[in-house]
Amino acid sequence: MSALEIILIAIVEGLTEFLPISSTGHMMITQGLLGMESTDFVKAFIVIIQFGAILSVVCLYWKYFFQGWDFYWKLLVAFLPAAIVGLLFGDYIDSLLERVEIVAVMLVVGGIFMLFVDKIFNPSKESQEITKKKALYIGLFQCIAMIPGVSRSMATIVGGMTQKLSRKTATEFSFFLAVPTMFAASAYKLLKLLLHPSGTEILIRNLPALLIGNVIAFMVALVAIRFFIGYVTRYGFKAFGYYRILVGGIILILVLTGHNLQIV
Repeated sequence: MSALEIILIAIVEGLTEFLPISSTGHMMITQGLLGMESTDFVKAFIVIIQFGAILSVVCLYWKYFFQGWDFYWKLLVAFLPAAIVGLLFGDYIDSLLERVEIVAVMLVVGGIFMLFVDKIFNPSKESQEITKKKALYIGLFQCIAMIPGVSRSMATIVGGMTQKLSRKTATEFSFFLAVPTMFAASAYKLLKLLLHPSGTEILIRNLPALLIGNVIAFMVALVAIRFFIGYVTRYGFKAFGYYRILVGGIILILVLTGHNLQIV
C-alpha cells in the first residue's frame, strides 16, 4: 500500500464506521477509485484499523466504561447474537461481499428507509434507560448488519429506537456496542493473517502502515462521533438517507464502468 492509500483508507474508516452510511460501501468506492488490489494485507488492514476507531469511543466515553458490571452485561447481551451468527455463517457472509450489487442495493434500500425513520419511530415518550431486554433487541438488530451495505450503526440505532430510546441514547449505545463487535472482528482478522504461511512476515513488514492507519482512524473517528451525535440529535437521519442513496448509485456506476470493487 502506498502512503496515500493508507491515509485515505484510514480517513474513510474513521468517518464512516460510526455513521449510518455503510463503511463497506465506502471502502469499495475508495478502493475502486484508487485501483487497489485486494491483497491479503489490504483485506486485513481495512479491518485491523478498526482498533483505532474503537479507541475513539473509549476515549470519548471513558466514564461509561467504569460505571459498573451492569454496563458490561448489557454489552455482552447485545453482542452475543451477532457473535453467534458470525461464527456460524462467517464464510457465507464474507462471500456476500463479492456481490457488489447487494451492497449497492442495500445502501439504496436503507437510504429510502432512513428518509422516513424519524416519523416511523417518533414515540410520544422517549426513554433513556437501556435494560438487558432492550440490549438484546438491539443485538438482534445488529445481526441485520451482516448483510453488506446495511450499516452496523444504522441497524443498532434503529434497533434502539424500536425500544423507544431517544435518538441520542440509541446512537450512544450503538457506539458502545461497536467496541466488542469491532474488537472481535479485528482480532479475528488479525489471527487469520497470522495463521497465513507468511502472515507474521507480512505483519512485521507492514507494521508502520498499521500504526499510521490506526492513529488516523482514531483521530478522524473522534471528530465523526462528535459531529454525528450533535447532528442526529437536532436534525434526525434524513440527510444520511439521501447520502446512502447517492453512494449506492455511485457503486452501481463504478461496477457498470468495469471497476473491481471487491474487498474480500
